[in-house]
Amino acid sequence: MELIQSAPELSGYLAADEAVDHHHPVVRETAARLRAEHSDAYSYAKAAFEFVRDAIPHSQDSGDLRVTWRASDVLRLGTGICYAKSIALVALLRAASIPAGFCYQRLADDDGGNPVVHGLIALKLPGEEAWVRQDPRGNRPGIDAQFSLDRERLAFPVRPESNEVDYPVLYAEPHPVVLAALKAAPDRPYLWKTLPTEL
Repeated sequence: MELIQSAPELSGYLAADEAVDHHHPVVRETAARLRAEHSDAYSYAKAAFEFVRDAIPHSQDSGDLRVTWRASDVLRLGTGICYAKSIALVALLRAASIPAGFCYQRLADDDGGNPVVHGLIALKLPGEEAWVRQDPRGNRPGIDAQFSLDRERLAFPVRPESNEVDYPVLYAEPHPVVLAALKAAPDRPYLWKTLPTEL
C-alpha cells in the first residue's frame, strides 16, 4: 500500500527520540554485530528484521509479563509486544542510516468485534522509490511474516469484511496513543486491558 509520511523530510525517519534511542550502547552494539556479517543495506535490513522477529519473543507468545517500550530495553530484556518490537527494529535500521517509521493496522475478530491496533514498520532502502511495510511481530503457527520488498508478507493481512483497516500514515515516532499505553502499563495483563482500539 502507498504510505503517507507524517514527517515531510526523510531525516525525520532517521532521528532518535526517547523510544527510538538508537544512540544507546545496547542498540549500537546490536547493530554493529549485525553489520559485521551483513555489510550492504539490504542484507543488514533483512538480518535486523529477522533478529527482532526471531530472537526477541513476543511477550504474549512467551508468557513474559514485562512491558517494554524503549528500543534499548526491548533489546536488553529480549521481550516486547508488536509495538515494542517495531520500536526496536526501527532503532536498528536507523542506527545503520536506513530510514524507517511506524505504521499500524486495526485488527478484529471474525465478526468485527474486539478491535485492537497492531504495530508494524516501513523502511526505505537506498535506491528504492517506495516505503515497504514489514512486520517483526514474531511467527507462530498460523503467522508467517517474512522480509520482502516485492510483495508484503505481513503477520496479519487485513480483512475488510471483518472491519479491519490498514492505516495509511507512516509515523516518524511511535503513535502517541500507543506509546502512552505502553508507558502506563505496569505489566502485560494491565496493558492487554488498555490496548488502543483505533487511532
